Amino acid sequence: MAAVGRLTQKLLKSVTLTQTRQLSAAAAAHGEQAAKTWKILSFVVALPGVAVCMLNMYLRAQQHQHEQPEFIPYSHLRIRSKRFPWGDGTKSLFHNPHVNALPDGYEHHDE
Repeated sequence: MAAVGRLTQKLLKSVTLTQTRQLSAAAAAHGEQAAKTWKILSFVVALPGVAVCMLNMYLRAQQHQHEQPEFIPYSHLRIRSKRFPWGDGTKSLFHNPHVNALPDGYEHHDE
């Protein structure tokens, strides 16, 4: 009786190993196909999509008006309770004179 149990266990192990090897080979073939599919999708869909987005933003930047918006001295904006520790103390660290206003208005540069 014990011999039959050992024989059955050996047969089950050999069948399981064979099935596992077949499944791993099928998974490897499927993995190669999936990688090929994603590579093709990257070149055919993703890269042209990025190029179209870049073209769209470039064309919108060309149409953009480069004028300063009107300065409205709101009391709750540009409050300076303490001077900045750099420069003259009124400009923020990333100050852009064309876009960022000071508390008393935009800087006027004659160009």
